[in-house]
Amino acid sequence: MASPTQDKFFRPNRDSVTTINDDGSRNFLHPADVRGFFTTWRTLVGYALIAVFLLSPWVYINGYPALFLDLADRRFHIFGLTLVAQDVRYLFFVLTGIGFTGFCLTAIFGRIWCGWACPHTVFLEHVFRWIERQIEGPSQERKKLDAAPWNSEKILKRGTKMALFFLVSTVIAHYLLAYFVSMPGLYQMMVHAPTDNWGAFVFIFVATVLIFFNFAWFREQLCLIICPYGRLQSALIDDHSLVIGYDEKRGEPRGKAHEEGRGDCIDCLRCVQVCPTGIDIRQGLQIECVSCSNCIDACDEVMAKLKRPKGLVRYDSLVGLSGGKTKFLRPRVYLYAVFLVIGSVAGTLVMSSYRPANLAVTRMQGSPYYLTDQGIRNQYMIRLINKKTEPLTLVLAATAPSGQKMELAGFDEPVIIAPMQEVLKAYVVTVNRKDYSGTFHLTFRAADKDGKFFIEKGAEFLGPDPMLVGAP
Repeated sequence: MASPTQDKFFRPNRDSVTTINDDGSRNFLHPADVRGFFTTWRTLVGYALIAVFLLSPWVYINGYPALFLDLADRRFHIFGLTLVAQDVRYLFFVLTGIGFTGFCLTAIFGRIWCGWACPHTVFLEHVFRWIERQIEGPSQERKKLDAAPWNSEKILKRGTKMALFFLVSTVIAHYLLAYFVSMPGLYQMMVHAPTDNWGAFVFIFVATVLIFFNFAWFREQLCLIICPYGRLQSALIDDHSLVIGYDEKRGEPRGKAHEEGRGDCIDCLRCVQVCPTGIDIRQGLQIECVSCSNCIDACDEVMAKLKRPKGLVRYDSLVGLSGGKTKFLRPRVYLYAVFLVIGSVAGTLVMSSYRPANLAVTRMQGSPYYLTDQGIRNQYMIRLINKKTEPLTLVLAATAPSGQKMELAGFDEPVIIAPMQEVLKAYVVTVNRKDYSGTFHLTFRAADKDGKFFIEKGAEFLGPDPMLVGAP
């Protein structure tokens, strides 16, 4: 017997793909306006996310934008934390943490990311469709405009809309570039000829065209065709996950409001009219549903006018819609949570090793060692990187196993490194012939002058067989 989840996903009585007409042409959707509790909160969340997107390049923390992925210098400034190329390992834990957090949230709350926080949904619903409504009017007027011949009114409205769409797409593309070059860097590129910054110019052009194409024409097709998350949800959720569903027991059989023996659903199709992907939520959970809650507010509005209880369409689990009790804590949630905790602990341990400076030790090109009259000499190249936005003074030293005598040259004095800069310098370690007893491990230690932190890197001191090293 098929589970409720499988039954809801693959209901055989679905009519057709909502965005394709019978003749195979594209059916452009124009969702009707809706107001209600969820719509209000979703709008506030959308505006808050847009504000974060627009303000992050302008808000400075420790002298750099809140989010600045400086690819040119291979430095990543993330809300006050600066990572260099050698710190990429930290990003692994950040990304896996986001991934398992998404798994947990999806297992509990269903596809809430798509309807509430996905950048595509946020910009489409709260920016581009808002512009469309202001110019072309509500849903029915937009549909009439689609069917109308190309007269002066249609050309004016469509031309104005497309011009604004292209302008907004250009602004978004420039902001995306600002996350990689900073706002001052973006301004310098804008006041110079495109030939001076061909790479940035091509990025802006391609990004603008893609953004414009997506929000002006492709729209919900991104969710239905390209985005893999909708297909993953069937593997991440189960019968106890929170989804948007229709209460069949209460709503069926459908009929007019005054007819006796009918359910609460009056078949007004209001839930279909407001859906951004054009589905009928009464046909069960469908892969096109982005969990935007428009149908909930639309149905609640109708129920309020009929003086019937709200919640005919609501957030609930498939078990809850069937009359059972939803279990939010269950094996798959525990499993995802365990992975999340393991990743968090590992990430915390790794992050505890974060230092505001980096130390790299490499052997200089040429012979691995040099045999001189005085002894055996190894030459290393030391790279010290300051990740702070203020000067940093480091003291470098090399240590060896107890009793090993060495002569060190190269870092006799503390090194002052400018903010976000690096120092590359040779370091020579020499062992007298009479003190040499074979290869050994060296530990290079760089510490700040105040003793707040230190970094250690290891390297081998190489040389010939001790028996081949005699007195000069």
